[in-house]
Amino acid sequence: MTARLERTRQHLATLGVERMLITTPSNVRWLSGFTAPEDARILINPTEAVLLTDGRYIAQAEEESSLPAVIERDWMGVVRDRAKGGALGVEGDHLTMATARRLEQETGLTLEPHDRVLEPLRIIKDAAEVDIIRRAAQLTDAAYAHVLTQLRPGVREVDLALAIEQYVRTHGGEGMAFDIIVASGPRSAMPHGTASGRTIEAGELVTFDLGAKVDGYCADMTRTVAVGPISTEHRAIFDAVLEAQERAVAAVRPGISGIALDAVARDSLTEAGFGKAFSHSLGHGVGIDIHEAPGLSPKSEDVLEPGMMITIEPGAYLPGDAGVRIEDLVLVTEQGGEVLSSSPKAFTDVLAGA
Repeated sequence: MTARLERTRQHLATLGVERMLITTPSNVRWLSGFTAPEDARILINPTEAVLLTDGRYIAQAEEESSLPAVIERDWMGVVRDRAKGGALGVEGDHLTMATARRLEQETGLTLEPHDRVLEPLRIIKDAAEVDIIRRAAQLTDAAYAHVLTQLRPGVREVDLALAIEQYVRTHGGEGMAFDIIVASGPRSAMPHGTASGRTIEAGELVTFDLGAKVDGYCADMTRTVAVGPISTEHRAIFDAVLEAQERAVAAVRPGISGIALDAVARDSLTEAGFGKAFSHSLGHGVGIDIHEAPGLSPKSEDVLEPGMMITIEPGAYLPGDAGVRIEDLVLVTEQGGEVLSSSPKAFTDVLAGA
């Protein structure tokens, strides 16, 4: 945490910012380790950095925060007294206009909004972060293996989602990184088809998108499986998505752009006749937030560097019919990409041999 604060000070200096108020919860947690960042903020001055929170968190802040905590409900008054006049940098992409106006009135400070203040620092994961995300990926794999033992015709999507979350929470996870997707049959054509009360039937594809959260960090993985024999058309979709996904994973390396990596998968699906069915970007960064930089899309200007944590998740969706998505969590290394998701992704019929 000390190193992160020093890097933050250096970065703020390049922006010409002496005083900065950090309010984005994920940035507060990244800088302090405090696990209730929604109720806290960090004030950085030339001579100090403090965590501002209220009396509900006296013991918690003392135990968790790497920064000295100031316990005061009137946090704006603390900012006024400690910023000591002049300009105050704020996170313009997080602070609401109402809060900004009140902050100016209460403190008399001139606010200087800056967007994505800590993104250039958080985009590269340090060794400790990689270790935590690796553990989150392992727990995600275990939860997926567990839920497959319960997948059969007659089971509801929502019951499978509950089994996943219960497994994660009872095996060391904080909870889920996002709402679990269990999308079966025609609902598998919904990229964000969170679990519903639909009953799964034989002969359908089922897509699971899940990610455990461990020590504040997220994992993300998607697998699509069959429940009994499926049509040749649906198998063709699966094979095309798997090929595109594997090509994109193999192309991960430092120096490749988000545009170029997205094109690897998109071109592969186009060759197979499913290019128009790929309706979203190839992937995104993962860390404290489930969606972070870098972006992997036809418009992304990001370039991969060692230490970035990304997803590779092409999909193809035929509305009203079926869809397939396959996603791995990948660490960018000097040599290429290390896949952290270990769950099998080859075509699987869960009823075969039953």
